[in-house]
Amino acid sequence: MNSVSVKAEHTYQVLIDCNWRTQLIDLAIGRTRIAVIHNESMSDVVRIEEAIEAQIFYFMVPDGEAAKSLESIKKLWDWLGAAGFTRSDLIVGVGGGAITDVAGFAAASWLRGIDWIAVPTTLAGMVDAAVGGKTGINSEYGKNLIGAFYSPTCVIIDLSWLSTLPDRDFSAGMAEVIKYGFIAPSQILMWLEAKSLAQLRADEALTAALIEAAVRIKADVVSEDFKESFVREILNYGHTLGHAIEIHSRYSLRHGEAISIGLVFAAELAQIKGHLSAQIVDLHREMLLSMQLPITYPRTAWSELLPLLYLDKKSRGRSLRFVGLSQIGVTLRMEDVGESELMKAYERICS
Repeated sequence: MNSVSVKAEHTYQVLIDCNWRTQLIDLAIGRTRIAVIHNESMSDVVRIEEAIEAQIFYFMVPDGEAAKSLESIKKLWDWLGAAGFTRSDLIVGVGGGAITDVAGFAAASWLRGIDWIAVPTTLAGMVDAAVGGKTGINSEYGKNLIGAFYSPTCVIIDLSWLSTLPDRDFSAGMAEVIKYGFIAPSQILMWLEAKSLAQLRADEALTAALIEAAVRIKADVVSEDFKESFVREILNYGHTLGHAIEIHSRYSLRHGEAISIGLVFAAELAQIKGHLSAQIVDLHREMLLSMQLPITYPRTAWSELLPLLYLDKKSRGRSLRFVGLSQIGVTLRMEDVGESELMKAYERICS
């Protein structure tokens, strides 16, 4: 087991390559009540009451982004109230990024904050959603517009969950890993060179190394800028268009699939602005395609995507701001982007 420290409003550990039940049992000592939040597909694998003295409550929420709704969070508040949860009790989110997002927000908002633990079960959750303290739900007007910065007391990454993932979900998580390879100095892109998705899935040691490298990059950024004042915005590379595509697709695309398209768009935009070489733009496509990720979106969607871009959290008034690159590992902000440049970049990713 390896451990990565994250310094936010409090310091916590991300435990990598461990048994989640064993770790949770140790962390649950002294708790009176524990709420385990999960989706329906996890119902048979999250049982922990046989090894924990606390009273365990299992709260099921919908699958995927449907969990991140006002209806879901209201039900969680009602359940916590009916079960008598106090500030000395514990919430545990077991599942993908949507589950840890909503579990963290329930913990942040109940009694103005109780402890919670994230147990991510997807690759995307392990390297992104569960680490960093961003919690929240979606609005009809955009993704993650309602939430709080509220860190867990621990993140438990059990790599055995990855064997349960279909290729599509594993691939979607790799979009975030590749993002880290482009935004910060690391060995991620070198490790992935000439690797296929099948080769990576067969190499557990490499997968573990990639997860740890990604988590360390995120931990360093979050520790420097917990509330996204400036530095943390680099983690949103590819996410401005990516989130718009998620909404436009009505979440039929995985988060990572939408981000993959957004990464190529951001690279093309930086190249149009004169910041990035065509060779690095091509490398984006090469890396993402090797992991079987999409890199194009329909031409006819642009008129509906553009208004959604203005809902991005980095926007200021009617001014769109994008994270870009000048070279691998060196990010910049593009704040003077015109709609003609956006359309030109979009034309380059059209299917």
